[in-house]
Amino acid sequence: MNKRVLDHDTVAGTTGAPHVPDSRSRTIRLTMAQALIRYLAAQRVETEDGNGDEPLFAGVFAIFGHGNVAGIGEALYQHRDALPTFRAHNEQAMAHSAIAYAKAQFRRRMMAVTTSIGPGATNLVTAAALAHVNRLPVLLLPGDTFVSRAPDPVLQQVEDFHDGGISANDALKPVSRYFDRIVHPAQLLTALPRAIRVLTDAALCGPVTLALPQDVQAAAYDFPLAFFAPRVVTLHAPAPRADEIARSVARLKQSQRPLIVAGGGVLYGRATDALRAFASAHGIPVAETQAGKGALAWDDPLNAGALGVTGSPAANALAHDADCVLAIGTRLQDFTTGSNTLFTQADVIAINPNAFDGLKHHAQTVESDARMALDALGACVHDWHAHSAWTERARQLSAQWRESVGAITHATQEDAVLPYDADVIGAVQRSHPESASHDIVVCAAGTLPAELHKLWRAGRPGAYHVEYGYSCMGYEIAGGLGAKLARPERDVIVMVGDGSYLMMNSEIATSVMLGAKLIVVVLDNRGYGCINRLQQACGGAPFNNMFEDCAQGPLGAPSIDFAMHARALGAHAEHVANVGELDAALQRARAADRTYVISIDTDAARTTDDGGWWWEVAVPEVSSRTAVNDARAAYEAQLDQRAQRAHGDDAAKRADIGPGTQD
Repeated sequence: MNKRVLDHDTVAGTTGAPHVPDSRSRTIRLTMAQALIRYLAAQRVETEDGNGDEPLFAGVFAIFGHGNVAGIGEALYQHRDALPTFRAHNEQAMAHSAIAYAKAQFRRRMMAVTTSIGPGATNLVTAAALAHVNRLPVLLLPGDTFVSRAPDPVLQQVEDFHDGGISANDALKPVSRYFDRIVHPAQLLTALPRAIRVLTDAALCGPVTLALPQDVQAAAYDFPLAFFAPRVVTLHAPAPRADEIARSVARLKQSQRPLIVAGGGVLYGRATDALRAFASAHGIPVAETQAGKGALAWDDPLNAGALGVTGSPAANALAHDADCVLAIGTRLQDFTTGSNTLFTQADVIAINPNAFDGLKHHAQTVESDARMALDALGACVHDWHAHSAWTERARQLSAQWRESVGAITHATQEDAVLPYDADVIGAVQRSHPESASHDIVVCAAGTLPAELHKLWRAGRPGAYHVEYGYSCMGYEIAGGLGAKLARPERDVIVMVGDGSYLMMNSEIATSVMLGAKLIVVVLDNRGYGCINRLQQACGGAPFNNMFEDCAQGPLGAPSIDFAMHARALGAHAEHVANVGELDAALQRARAADRTYVISIDTDAARTTDDGGWWWEVAVPEVSSRTAVNDARAAYEAQLDQRAQRAHGDDAAKRADIGPGTQD
């Protein structure tokens, strides 16, 4: 390792003992790559129990190639004990694993990812977008071309005919919360603290990209030794302003029928206990977004379940009738709001550390950490309580929905009938007596997120890990690996459709290599069943989604043996014919010593009828097909209804149950 410590202090006097220099005046000669990795390894964070500290970065996922193997690769080798390096099989997938790790750690700890300068770098773009949308931290370290440009164009270089400073990494700028290209080693002295601040700030949190030109990675510089001193970072989140709390309290006290919408910010802000206490003290029902599911235990009397397009009947009925919505840590995206039709009659109070997110839905904003805001509201509303009839109605609707979930997921399955997602969900939950609190279910795209949002019983924070901000096919298995690395003591159940499995599955091999056991349940409906249903709901003919509706050669569509494929990647695997066989297979999977994959054929058409809400998908205004024209007419009718709601024309539909109690 090419480094030396330089003492820039002079000797004190001519005969006395040498002066011991202050560390701030000492330097150490390192390459840019060595300095970068040494700095990351020195960052610490408080442990979950608050009784110590541990590394902020749990490791680095790396696929070495042109532009990062010589510089970053050599530096990672030097620090492999303090900052572990994990080999992966796909750059997008390993970034998904890193992002999932941070999600499972509630953004307290994180990982970095390094790639080559070309395809490796551009493979990160989808994962960066996913982290950006979901407000999750990941540090991306793609290699880059030569700053000197002496050998240009180099292997894998993307040349722009109008801007000589552009490289493939510029594609990451729109999906990075902070981007920097390190063109001199000294830049690290400012770029790294900025990067850490973004990664650990609740308002700024998201992907950070530091593009690393390969010649600069290898260049040496005399860095201040103090720069590498171990440091316990602070996880930043704003405290609420007194005036914003006062306005929110005034509005809440006027409310008769309040509803809390719990988003991911409740989990990331460690506000689950505060949420439960606040809801219970004031009789306010709670509905959950995809990211917020698990913030309140599934069997809490005031947990009305999932909200919105994939929502429960209980939560959606309450949202439709609420006069005030307290939206905590949520972006209020269209699946939550039913494309802005679900609670247009309600005033919205948004608690969010990010002002951009807090302004959604014309909300009255409290720009704050969720826990601190709930504590402040609770201290000010005192004995105020939602109207007793509203609270009682919420308890009844929630209890009825819990009973329905039990019936839906424990339906008698005939061998002659293909199971559907709810049957499989029920089998997974039956396979462990404490599944609701012991397991972590991981999913992302397709039909499964809708069914899981309604039906999965999350008994503790983090038990529900579904990426639905970006709804990214291929996240599932890689995300499961990240969740398992973050929570090795828990069983991680990856539920994935055949389409997502085929799109990205290589991290099964990584999970076997790392001893990070997953249980992967593949629901094979022989195509993209979710989009096939949406296609037909919009009047389209079945086309290019299911295997049977795709262009095919003389051999027809393949019959895919997912179990055989998974065994080829080193996992244990089997295919089961029905739910009864699935019950038995899940017991074998839980007892296995490595990743275990179970595939089962499922019904592509059937879904859970209960719940749901309108979702706006634009239908062609002109078509030669009657089905499309009919769908367009239905679409326009929904648009008219939304306009009426926006103007308060449906106010008469909302029952007046009287004022809430005041303190």
